[in-house]
Amino acid sequence: MSGLTHEFHDGVPDAPLLLLLHGTGGGPGDLVRLAREISPGSPLLAPLGPVSENGAARWFRRLAEGVFDHEDVVARTGQLAEFVTAAREEHGVADRRVVAVGFSNGANIAAALALLRPEVLDEAVLFSAMLPLPESPQRDLSGSRVLLSGGQRDPMAPMVAARDLVAVLRGRGAEVTEHWHEGGHQITFEAIDLAKRWISAPPR
Repeated sequence: MSGLTHEFHDGVPDAPLLLLLHGTGGGPGDLVRLAREISPGSPLLAPLGPVSENGAARWFRRLAEGVFDHEDVVARTGQLAEFVTAAREEHGVADRRVVAVGFSNGANIAAALALLRPEVLDEAVLFSAMLPLPESPQRDLSGSRVLLSGGQRDPMAPMVAARDLVAVLRGRGAEVTEHWHEGGHQITFEAIDLAKRWISAPPR
């Protein structure tokens, strides 16, 4: 078995596999409707965050709002990477292009996965993300694509922290598309439409 509680929804042949990563307090079903909007034919792999914060599921521990336990980020990223590798084999989608789709804490673990374990992730759509680690290995991300959508008034993932993530990804060679909206900690209709077009565009 692949190690994390999860849901799997089958899709059409050759469509990319979407790895759905929920926000704090969410669950595997949270992003399914969104995923069907942005890539209707994709198989969906939706795990449950393994960390409990007062009963709310998360992907890694935090010490305070916006202050992450960096050792746990690294450990949980490794756990997620191993889960993705095993689950792809388990569900018969090991040959698919993998696109992580994450919101908030889920977007942060997706960013960590892109930085620390790029071999398991081709692309990522990050809604309301920020830099999850102050330092990460200088891995070559020249084959990676990332779409980041953030709010200019987001109190939980401030623009400065989101732009730090963009700078780190680009510094390692990733192709990053930025989308900034005037709202806060949310996924906008404009961002959903952009994500749909971005995923359907063939990678370089």
